[in-house]
Amino acid sequence: MRLHFVFQEIWIGLRRNLTMTISLIITVAIAMALFGTGMLLKRQVDSSKNYWYDKVNVSIYLCSKSSSNSACSNKEATEQQRTELTETLEALPEVSEVEYENKHDAYERFKTLFANTPGMLAATKEGDIPDSLRVRLKDPSKFTTVISAAEGARGVDQIVNERELLEKLFKIMDGLQWAALFLALIQVFAAILLVGNTVRLSAFNRRRETGIMRLVGASNMYIQLPFILEGAIAGLAGGFIAAILLVGSKLLLIDTLQNSLQFATQLTWTQVAGVIIFSIAVGVLLCAGASFLTLRRYLKI
Repeated sequence: MRLHFVFQEIWIGLRRNLTMTISLIITVAIAMALFGTGMLLKRQVDSSKNYWYDKVNVSIYLCSKSSSNSACSNKEATEQQRTELTETLEALPEVSEVEYENKHDAYERFKTLFANTPGMLAATKEGDIPDSLRVRLKDPSKFTTVISAAEGARGVDQIVNERELLEKLFKIMDGLQWAALFLALIQVFAAILLVGNTVRLSAFNRRRETGIMRLVGASNMYIQLPFILEGAIAGLAGGFIAAILLVGSKLLLIDTLQNSLQFATQLTWTQVAGVIIFSIAVGVLLCAGASFLTLRRYLKI
């Protein structure tokens, strides 16, 4: 097989259909960028779930003078009430540990968590967060017994199950992930149509050359190869543009979410590189495969 001829045909095909080729590259780039962003979001959510679900607590906030709960009667929880509640919780088989957190420690932890959110820090001062008991569970999914034991107990203002809060957050993240993948699917469909049109137009423009090649006994693969490689090159170019867009997604979207939502786990550049390589491979295979199927269906070589 004469490689010089194949490369010459590829160059001719790309040059003759320049505007459609550029449209294809842009479409593939957007599709693969959205697909890769969806994968990055999924990895971020999965790693965060694995990190947080073993560390979530049931936080039981004790009564303070500013409590809105009428049962508190605007009084601080006494040490006796706190001790009784701690002993009750520690006796439960589902409980691994009960840790008391006073106002000062709670405020210091708040400042650490929201160090990158100046607005939250400015609106909160020491004493706004009441004393609490942070209950660590042996199995984070078995929290109902703890909540039942704490509800209605003396000195309890409110109970917060951190797992439920995290699940709501992760549902939002899952929604973003599926939205990105859905948009990517639409773009992939558009890319397939563009590949088909580009290949058919290129084949029509070179119908005389391909007819001569059939007459002299050229194999199907020899005739099809330039068209398939045209699609693959367009997919590769789109994949490289998508790689740049994915780096931007990592810096501007994923890292921003990580800092704002305090995920505690951060995607590494190794993980991002893996998604980029996979996205480029999908782009190339998508365009090459669509080119091959279009030739078989419409040209009947």
